[in-house]
Amino acid sequence: MSSATPRKSIDSLASGASTPSLSQFSLSQLESPRASTQRFPLRRGSTASSIASIGGILDPSHRHGSIAESGQNAISTLLQPPIVRTGLVPHTAVPSAGYKPPTTRDIPPVTLTNIPHVDPTAFEAYLSQVGSLYDVFQQAKESTGDQESQLARGRDKSSPKTEESDSLVPRSRERRSSAISTSSRASSPYDTRGRKRSYAGRGGRGHGVTPLSTIPTVYFEDDFHLENPRTFDVVSEKSEIVTPSKDKAENGAALEPAPAGRKALATNAILQEKLSWYMDTVEIHLISSISTASKSFFTALGSLRELHAEAADSVKRIQVLRKDLQKIDREMALGGLKIVNLRRRRENVRMLADAVSQLRDVVQSVSRCEELVETGKIEEAADGLEKVERLMAGEYTPSPTDGKKSQDQPRKAIDLRRLKALEGASDDLAHLRYRIGTGYESRFLSDLLGDLRQHVENVPLDATLQRWGSAFQRQRGAQRSGAMQPPAYMAFDDQLRSRLHLHLTGLARVRHTTPAATAFKTAVLREMKSLIRKHMPSSSDDDNESVVSVSTQKSQQLSQQEKSSILARNLRALDAQDSYNMLARVYTGISESLRRLSVQVKVLLDIASGLENPAPVGVRSGPPSPNPQGPGKAATPVPTTIVAQDEILQVLDMSSLLGQAVDIAQSQVTKVLKVRSEQTSQLQKEDFLKYFTLNRLFADECEAISGRSGTALKTVVGNQIRDYINRFGDGQRRRVVEVMDADRWDARDFGEAENAILDRILGASTRDIDVWVNASKIWLPQDERQQPSPASTTAVNGSGKEKLRSAMIDEQKYILSESAVAMMKSIEEYQFIMANIPSMMQDIAPGLLESLKLFNSRSSQLILGAGATRSAGLKNITTKHLALSSQALSFVIALVPYIREFVRRHAPSSPLMGEFDKVKRLYQEHQSGIHEKLVDIMGSRSAIHVNAMKKIDWNAPAGGSGVSPYMETLTKETGTLHRVLSKHLPDMTVMMIMDPVFSSYREQWTKAFEEVTVTSEAGKQRLERDAEYLQTKLSKIDGFGDLGQRLLELAKQKKIATESKGASTDSSRKSSSDANGASKNQS
Repeated sequence: MSSATPRKSIDSLASGASTPSLSQFSLSQLESPRASTQRFPLRRGSTASSIASIGGILDPSHRHGSIAESGQNAISTLLQPPIVRTGLVPHTAVPSAGYKPPTTRDIPPVTLTNIPHVDPTAFEAYLSQVGSLYDVFQQAKESTGDQESQLARGRDKSSPKTEESDSLVPRSRERRSSAISTSSRASSPYDTRGRKRSYAGRGGRGHGVTPLSTIPTVYFEDDFHLENPRTFDVVSEKSEIVTPSKDKAENGAALEPAPAGRKALATNAILQEKLSWYMDTVEIHLISSISTASKSFFTALGSLRELHAEAADSVKRIQVLRKDLQKIDREMALGGLKIVNLRRRRENVRMLADAVSQLRDVVQSVSRCEELVETGKIEEAADGLEKVERLMAGEYTPSPTDGKKSQDQPRKAIDLRRLKALEGASDDLAHLRYRIGTGYESRFLSDLLGDLRQHVENVPLDATLQRWGSAFQRQRGAQRSGAMQPPAYMAFDDQLRSRLHLHLTGLARVRHTTPAATAFKTAVLREMKSLIRKHMPSSSDDDNESVVSVSTQKSQQLSQQEKSSILARNLRALDAQDSYNMLARVYTGISESLRRLSVQVKVLLDIASGLENPAPVGVRSGPPSPNPQGPGKAATPVPTTIVAQDEILQVLDMSSLLGQAVDIAQSQVTKVLKVRSEQTSQLQKEDFLKYFTLNRLFADECEAISGRSGTALKTVVGNQIRDYINRFGDGQRRRVVEVMDADRWDARDFGEAENAILDRILGASTRDIDVWVNASKIWLPQDERQQPSPASTTAVNGSGKEKLRSAMIDEQKYILSESAVAMMKSIEEYQFIMANIPSMMQDIAPGLLESLKLFNSRSSQLILGAGATRSAGLKNITTKHLALSSQALSFVIALVPYIREFVRRHAPSSPLMGEFDKVKRLYQEHQSGIHEKLVDIMGSRSAIHVNAMKKIDWNAPAGGSGVSPYMETLTKETGTLHRVLSKHLPDMTVMMIMDPVFSSYREQWTKAFEEVTVTSEAGKQRLERDAEYLQTKLSKIDGFGDLGQRLLELAKQKKIATESKGASTDSSRKSSSDANGASKNQS
């Protein structure tokens, strides 16, 4: 009862072998909820009593013993001492006076052990393994039960049928975690009625088997632990462990009084009888289950004995059969096998002889192939190599020399590749194959590179430039001129094609396609460098070869850095034409080689796609065949031509190959261009345009061939263009300033050369000027693209008798000075550059605007600021200088709209249009300032003359009937102004200047005539003569109006005033002195 974990009983182990039968229980007991719903572990009884009970059941003579009696005959009772069973004090115990029974405080409290909870899923793996076995066992048990019931019916026909078939399936059975079910509690198949009859026959009245429901449920609980105080109280029925003593403790404290009605556990005989009764009940059920299982066991044992007998009989028969077979083997089979073995041995010897002969042929063939390779007969060597490979793979092809031998007894070839004697043969054959492939590769490269070099040498430079020019014009929308001839690089020789076909076939046979294609790719890239290096100047100081000793040559060998510095110096020393010729040869050579290379690659791919598949060779199919006697069963090899096609497509990828060649060529060319950057920026515009066009066409050609833009080359050329544009703009502005500083501002003849320049500037606003555009067409002949040189004309000043020709824009004539003509030429230079390099319009146009602004500001400094008196040595700035300056400004103002349209046509979205409008306004403001300057000069001169008039003594006697000096000077200066302006300026401009001048005259002279006081008739007549003279001289000038008539009326309306004689004398003397001063100022 003190076990923490209940142990499995025999009843529970035997429950799986017996069919549960509840016929021995009464109906009331079966329906009891206490017995049907409780799980319980069965206690294991005494070993001795169990054995005794089993023996009693199995022995028929003791069948009707008193095993059903409980009490003193129980196993648990017999195993206990008699004193313990009776609950008396044993007589052997000697009472001790000092003995004190322990109390409840002396017993340490029991600490409950925390038993871990195991998840039922942990037993799923075990249950899944045992479940199928348990089902099979259950079926066997059921079948055994059926047989027992039939046997029971045979023995006792008078027994009712319901006794054997009265079995029930227990309801709502629940399995424990230890796999013990309630079926283990099933009773023995012997029913209670039979047992009652046996008891009745003996004692008159039998007793039924006590059901397990009489045992308290606490013993069958899953968590039954006797150490649990609550469980122990239930089992012991709350008995007292030790009877408390009435004496006090040693320390004088009184013990706790025991509860009333609790019995001592040691003397509780009733409790002990109950426990014995429970054990007897369990033991009876255990014996019943064992007896049930014993019948099935003995039945199976009988069947096993029968099977054993049958097996022994079968063994005897097998032994007899074996003896018969051994006799047959000795008499018949061994002799036949001996003959077969001898035949097989003879065949093996023959095969060995053939293999030795085959091996000899392999060795001889390899030697022959090596000799052929040494002599350069690589085609025959390739054939021999294939023969060797077939021979090693077991594909024997008899030669004509051993034809008779093969007819008599054909040789059977085998696969020799696994022989140890030929372990190094694969390496030797691979080396031989490599040598043959190297021979094919050298021929392959020789033909291709030779064709490449021959094509580059045969194609003239002009033809390549013409092809570039046609492609460039087609890109710009030009029409094709007539039937175009196919380019030279497209013509491919049939003989070369056939040779390449042979080479590729040989390379495919020896599987050397990839190395050959890679070598060709490397050779092409190296050829690109050699093409550039061939046209470079020498990289040594002494180009002439001299006869020197070998030691001297070794001592004079230059390092790579020294060679590079010498080459750079020689490149910088080239003049413009030599540099252009060098670059042209390099660029055309690269272009033609790349074009020819693309055709060669296409031809190679075409040839590779049309290669025929040769006969398959077993040695090429990877690993050797595992069956040396069956070469025909080897795996089908991949055709070598397909492999060759894939290798050529992979290695000779056209876009990749051409792209790499272009990159190498451009990288080398870029280095050369960088070396000559300083010299390039100082070229003449025609030479620079040739240089720019050549690089542009070359870049376009490289992009068309490879699809790559060539950023590095374009960047270098773009930087050089910007440097040149900056230098060009500085040079143009410097020349304009030099001309303006040296200009004496005299009118010059505008000849045919100047008119041609002007026509080109005006026409460039709507169309391309052929003279300009042809200068960059380097593919044209020299005479067609040469710009006509202007006729040298000498400037004719205004003092000559020859009539000066003027410029004309929109039917408006312009008389120009040397400065204006220089500005016009500078404008043409800018437009010439912009027309040929339209992509750099954003960089060139600002330079033109700066030149226009410089011309405006410089002319203002020279004329309005009188700077020409210092730079050109002019005495003073005259009306002619102002008029020519105004005319130059008008000329440029008229050109600005044409220049703006030219820029708009080449750069539609350029933001520079507003800048040209700003420049035009600056010129107009400057011109208005010149006109105002002229009006101010004439107004100041008129004021001087008015002051002179005020000082005249009109009453003094005149020297004659002439006009006063001030009036003569005024009319002369006004006439000179009008004459100069009419000569150099248009009529509208003259009128715009003269109107303010005459308005000033009207205001000043009207007031002066009104303020004059006349005291004599002679003075009045003199005043009238001055007014008439003014009217006569200036009345024909536009804008003069009625100024003379108005002054004449004022003179006639004057009244004579009387003054003293002295005043008259003083005034006449004063007027005489003023007249003399006025005449001096006029001179």
